Amino acid sequence: MALPSSREEIVWKLHLASPPEEVFALLSTDDGRERFWCEKSRQSGDRIVMYFINGVETETLVRASEPPTCIAFRYFDSDVVFELAPDGRGGTDLTLRNRGVPDDEYEEVLAGWLNVLFPLKGVADFGIDLRSHDPERLWDDGYIDQ
Repeated sequence: MALPSSREEIVWKLHLASPPEEVFALLSTDDGRERFWCEKSRQSGDRIVMYFINGVETETLVRASEPPTCIAFRYFDSDVVFELAPDGRGGTDLTLRNRGVPDDEYEEVLAGWLNVLFPLKGVADFGIDLRSHDPERLWDDGYIDQ
């Protein structure tokens, strides 16, 4: 079975046992993002500065926010949308869409989203942080649990 991604749009789907409201709060707040995505998150208005364990800092723009069903960002010069739908059993079906990824970064970005989505599931569904927070063991060195 092929992934529903193409060079024009990366698409990942993830089922979470947590309801959309809780998942949305993780994606849309500094505290939430710091629990699974980045070491530090500082939002002012529609601008978020995210700090990562490898020293990378990026300014992210919130392009749309429709609680609890959708949040969209301009992130590392590409467009990212998280769509959240109730699964009918109290959980969430999440679809991530990422457009505008440069061809020479496609494979790394495609894989890199798993390093965001699985930690999101760990926090949302099990209350655990799957990241190592170890600056000696980074994504750039082949570690997937930075």
